[in-house]
Amino acid sequence: MASQVIGEGSSLAAVLTEVAAERRRQDERWGPQNHPDGTGHWHAADAALARKECEQAAENGNLSWRHILLEEVAEAAAEAEPEDLRSELIQVAAVAVAWAEAIDRRAAR
Repeated sequence: MASQVIGEGSSLAAVLTEVAAERRRQDERWGPQNHPDGTGHWHAADAALARKECEQAAENGNLSWRHILLEEVAEAAAEAEPEDLRSELIQVAAVAVAWAEAIDRRAAR
């Protein structure tokens, strides 16, 4: 039931408005969520693999948004320190927003 602005350009503000609306829907449906992070050094190998796949795709001219986002998610999963984890999660969110903007730009052509 996600709202879409495909075809309305690549406005950062439009995408962030949709993200905020989705967060409100999540809170309305489930209330505040307070789960454990489930992250830490035991995911470091996954992060290294995702980083390697991303680098190889870039070298081969096959880099995709999927590669970039999965690398950021894997890096976040490998963080144990709350400050570092938060920073990685902001990067995950930024890449997801950039990907949505890219979809909007393609649709606007």
